Order: sequence, then structure tokens, then C-alpha cells
Amino acid sequence: MSRENINFRVLSPFGIEANEIKITEIDDKDLVSLQHVIASNGLLVFRQQAVSDADFVAFLSRLGPMTFTVGEIPVSHQPDLNVVSNIGRDRPPRSVFHTDTSYIARPPAFTALRAVTIPASGGATLFSDQYRAYETLPTTVKEQLADARVLHIMSDLAPDEHHENQSWHPLFLRHPLSGRLALFLSTPERCQAISGMAIEQAQRIVRLLYQHSIRHYRLYHHQWQPNDIVIWDNRCTMHRAEHSNVIGDRVLHRGLVLD
Repeated sequence: MSRENINFRVLSPFGIEANEIKITEIDDKDLVSLQHVIASNGLLVFRQQAVSDADFVAFLSRLGPMTFTVGEIPVSHQPDLNVVSNIGRDRPPRSVFHTDTSYIARPPAFTALRAVTIPASGGATLFSDQYRAYETLPTTVKEQLADARVLHIMSDLAPDEHHENQSWHPLFLRHPLSGRLALFLSTPERCQAISGMAIEQAQRIVRLLYQHSIRHYRLYHHQWQPNDIVIWDNRCTMHRAEHSNVIGDRVLHRGLVLD
């Protein structure tokens, strides 16, 4: 997939938007290029995607094997997808910046959301550029933590002996496609230890690095439009939903793709 045959628009402060092409029109030769586009830019927004959930699943399955996070609510007619919704809730859902399912040994490479119902106002999704988060760290921090590994745990569900609930990952992750280093974190309550470091010191460092990652001027705010699809790379991007001041129903369908 090249800039010659697709209309790309660079987003600010990071990410890329594709217009005038549907996911159902992307042929096999462009799939590898598409993965590199997402890996290089962190996220890709497809506009005007009037497609079905079946089309959505078919497209994601071509990017790689799909996976499903334990505890999520599946879409009834497409169980590879899960529902993200504010309907029927007494209070807004809680969302903090995180990396999807980072507590397993093989986390999802890509997450994708398809807009089903868009609220009248509010309900944006925010994204942080973890490449930039790494690049803007002081040199001394990069050197001191160059070989550090972080223990990611499942924090929001009771441990289940039949499913993975913790895994170690590099703090500075070299992306297999872009070759760039990213600061690989999730919410601090899911990052419980750093290799070779006392727990209190490790948790203090995680909190500092996390706050560094999500500085407001490095965030892309995605305000949803009807028929949007957003795909991002979990190896170099964190995200959270903005649930405050939402007016109306907000329903998205989510798919996860393994490396």
C-alpha cells in the first residue's frame, strides 16, 4: 500500500488517516504494507467504512490470527469481536491509558474498533505515542533501564488458573516491523515489578514513566464519526476512552489481532 494509490492524511501529533478506500477493497499484496503503515505511524483511521461485522472480522483475520480477552462480552453474531458500550450503565465506564491484554506472553499486536453507534457528543478515544515517549526520555534513563523487564499482571479480574494472568516484557520494546524502540507500559496497577529492582522503587519508576508517556501535547484525540474504523499497534501505542460528558449511546465493536 503506497501513498500513490491511497489517499493518506497525516494526523497530529501522530497517526495517519486513510480516505476513499474500504477495507473490503484492500488486496492481498497490500496487507504487509498496511501492517508496516500501522507499525510506523502507531495508528490508522479508516473513514466511511459502511461494512458489516463479518467484513470487519474477515479483514482483521487477514492481518493475523484473532484473539479474545477473557472476561469481555462477545458480539452475539461475531464471537471473535467484543462489545464496548455505555448502554445500560448507571455510571460511566472507567478508562485509563493502557495496552490491551499486556499481561499475557503474546499480547495482541493490533487492536481495531468499529463505530456502531456514535453519541451526540463526547466519547473520544485518546492515544499516546510510545515511540515518542521513549525518544524523549533522558539519555541516562535510557542507559540505566536499557535491559529492564516489567511484570504485567491482570488487575481487573480475579485470577484464573486456566488463563494467563501475568507475563514479563521489555520496558523498552524494539518493534519487529519498524525497528524503533517504544516505551512499553500499561496502567501502573498492571505493571507491578521491574527486574532486579525493589518493588517500591519499581512502582515509583513505572508511575513516573507512565506520566511521561501521556503528556497531553503528545496525545491524538480521535473524535468518532459514523462508520469509522481505527486500528492501532499495541506495541507502540497506549489508549483510553473519554467517558465524561458523553451524551447519547456509544457502541463500538472491538477485534484483537496477534503478531
